[in-house]
Amino acid sequence: METEKIKQLQQWVDQSDRIVFFGGAGVSTESGIPDFRSQDGLYHQQYDVPPETILSHTYFERHTAEFYRFYRNKMICLTAKPNAAHKKLAELEQAGKLLAVVTQNIDGLHQLAGSRSVLELHGSVHRNICQVCGAVYDAEWIMMTTGVPHCDKCGGRVKPDVVLYEESLPEDTLTRSVNAIANADLLLVGGTSLTVYPAAGLLRYFRGEHLVLLNRDATPMDEQADLCIREPIGKVLEQIQVRDQA
Repeated sequence: METEKIKQLQQWVDQSDRIVFFGGAGVSTESGIPDFRSQDGLYHQQYDVPPETILSHTYFERHTAEFYRFYRNKMICLTAKPNAAHKKLAELEQAGKLLAVVTQNIDGLHQLAGSRSVLELHGSVHRNICQVCGAVYDAEWIMMTTGVPHCDKCGGRVKPDVVLYEESLPEDTLTRSVNAIANADLLLVGGTSLTVYPAAGLLRYFRGEHLVLLNRDATPMDEQADLCIREPIGKVLEQIQVRDQA
């Protein structure tokens, strides 16, 4: 473990009261949810149709049943529990030090850990919406259905509230994420390759004191960062002491 870097991170956390965390799939790998782009990630597994194609708007519209088979098998993991990273971020928020978690993840683990200010750029598997009447269904309901799920109220087709390829990010969430990052004094970035746009582009709005990257692999932003730590994010954050704001 990179002891000196952990000490530096602790010092910056102690000095900050407007921390924002920007995270991706690597935050949840320690909870048993596979990421996408690492060597053993979802996109490197062999499928008849590439996962990036399955998770597109076009594929959802044209092959809805096949989309849902993949969605149930690979995108919903109801047994996953928050890890040390999720828990520490919730603790930082409760101590009045963290403004928001901006996440590309759709697993809901930040909320399960107790975080309240969570901005979900790519939506959530825990919200699935009837395209006709707008009724909302949770992930458990989806897992109890087979084939293409239809609304209990009106019979309309239900679609996950997840941003698919070819779809735009939710405007309100995007605006709030930009504001949070622009107002941060310390930006922690973890578990993301910073190659997925427009989400990765949000970092350019940061004007605060320190940018810290907590990522197993190198990213395009490493040279701009004040600190890069290559250890598992949960193992790093569990060492950070949280002190309530005076």
